[in-house]
Amino acid sequence: MTRQIDVGGVLVGGGAPVTIQSMCNTPTQDVQATVAQIKRLEAAGCEIIRVAVPDMAAAEAVGEIRKNIAIPLVVDIHFDYKLALECVKQGCDAVRINPGNIGGPDKVAAVADACKGKGLPIRIGVNGGSLEKPLLEKYGGVTPEALVESAFGHIKMLEDCGFSDICISLKSSSVPITMKAYQRMAEESDFPLHIGVTETGTPKMGFVKSAVGIGGLLALGIGDTVRVSLSADPEEEVHAAYDILKAAGVRRDGPELISCPTCGRTKIDLIALAHAVEDRLKTVDKPITVAVMGCVVNGPGEASAADVGIAGGVGEGLLFKKGEIVKKLPQAELVDGLFKLIETL
Repeated sequence: MTRQIDVGGVLVGGGAPVTIQSMCNTPTQDVQATVAQIKRLEAAGCEIIRVAVPDMAAAEAVGEIRKNIAIPLVVDIHFDYKLALECVKQGCDAVRINPGNIGGPDKVAAVADACKGKGLPIRIGVNGGSLEKPLLEKYGGVTPEALVESAFGHIKMLEDCGFSDICISLKSSSVPITMKAYQRMAEESDFPLHIGVTETGTPKMGFVKSAVGIGGLLALGIGDTVRVSLSADPEEEVHAAYDILKAAGVRRDGPELISCPTCGRTKIDLIALAHAVEDRLKTVDKPITVAVMGCVVNGPGEASAADVGIAGGVGEGLLFKKGEIVKKLPQAELVDGLFKLIETL
């Protein structure tokens, strides 16, 4: 089990629930736009939010943003340690840095001391695109070993300052490299891990890469907080992360839909039926499993683990509960009948 950090009241690591993160794409100095986006992300299920701080104007906006949101605020700092100091002063909840790119040991110590004084954790964000040149030369490019060695180098910088309230990320655009790096890190340390695959692209491929990388790590018991990186509205990142957590079995809040792929035995418009049920389930917050199956013979048996479901017949179907048939209904009445059954749970 990893050690635990506290990010603005949200626990990460140490057996705490895996949390969902995202990052704003608004100009941070535009407080109104940034706060509005964060509130939309929170409504979508985001639990920790990060903002870019490229200059002092952005850093000075952090305090006003933090006052107007409910979830913890992480600041993303590169190159200028003074930006980190200002954000700590403004009231951020955590700092994301690469200790190697903000200056010498005195500047790293200044950031570490400021964070320690406020009880703030630091995330060391190692990225394949910004690995140190000596490591790229040593390993012949971006490799899991290079990412891990970079992380331990940064960890040492902070530990030399007496700072150990640390979270680690080791991201690459390559799913296999990312997964191997996190697996190696999990074997060699107990720091909480912020997991994700970076630069995955648009939602079509980005979701696949993230589901394989993040979901695969979660299935192995690795990962304490996640961010899905997509070239899309950040709300899509949050929805994708939530779906990945559910698919990996680490989240059980809200409904889960299972449905069969259809075959030549299917005599009902199962695809339309499944989409209709999925759409209606958006208003349900019960932690239930709902099945939509195309075969009246095998449906209830194949989905016996579901709480409720539909098994299709010829223009009609069966409603079932825990594998037991409840009633038969015409196709046009199946969805309404299903949701009346869900109301009784």
